[in-house]
Amino acid sequence: MKKSYYLLFGIILIFSASSAIIYNAQQPKALESITFFPIKPNVSFTNFDTSLKSVDQNTVFWQIKSTLDRHAYLRQDAGLLYSNGRLIGKLGAWRQHTATITQEKQVPVPASSYLQAITFHYAELHEKGGQIFSAQAMSQDQLYVIKKNSGVTEGKLEEQTERMLRYSWNKGVRHYAIRLKEYIAYPLNEFSKKTNGTFPGFTKDETAKMIGRLWEGLYKNYFLGITKQDGTKAEPTGSTIPLILLAKDKTHLLVLTETAKGEPILLRQMIEDAD
Repeated sequence: MKKSYYLLFGIILIFSASSAIIYNAQQPKALESITFFPIKPNVSFTNFDTSLKSVDQNTVFWQIKSTLDRHAYLRQDAGLLYSNGRLIGKLGAWRQHTATITQEKQVPVPASSYLQAITFHYAELHEKGGQIFSAQAMSQDQLYVIKKNSGVTEGKLEEQTERMLRYSWNKGVRHYAIRLKEYIAYPLNEFSKKTNGTFPGFTKDETAKMIGRLWEGLYKNYFLGITKQDGTKAEPTGSTIPLILLAKDKTHLLVLTETAKGEPILLRQMIEDAD
């Protein structure tokens, strides 16, 4: 899954903005939430990690841990676990007035699987005078679980996963008539590799802002339940790894996924007003 998925699309259609669902960044803030605030200078995570380890042929140990270099008003880590490109698990602990969060879970794996775990590590910091800042990081891990005598290989699992995701994303692109030439596209799992770097056309600060805004919307409208076009919620379990489409004009991003029932979902997140 290290290939550039956006190269797989061959059809560019007209984008219909009216089809998108807009994240409501102005909702009243609940305690259990991720809200982007300006990144606090000189604050960092001293440790952050996502790991997947085989316990036996049928079980995987999934662990997420992170430590900020100081206590924060709110600490939260949101983790997503995918098997063969579809969501099978979530971890989302939050704590107040602490620096460290550790989460772990044993996950049953009944069939040969290509597992990918993605985590957003978040801290909300309240300063004297009422200023609010944030700190963030991302981590990921992957693991192949191959059943004995299955005849399945790592390469075959990766190829099958890639084919399924490509088909799903292309279906969504056609359904919403997205003009791909106006965007740069990455699967969600590619974002962790960019956390300390930059995206094409984005400065480091703009990249951090965009990633923070992305996860603010993902948490509210994907992690806690997929927001559908009619305003109802769909269970995220079974959904595909989201494809993130970054607008080249830096004004917004789109999140393209598919529910377990095969329904294309498009979410829209503004990033230009993050300050």
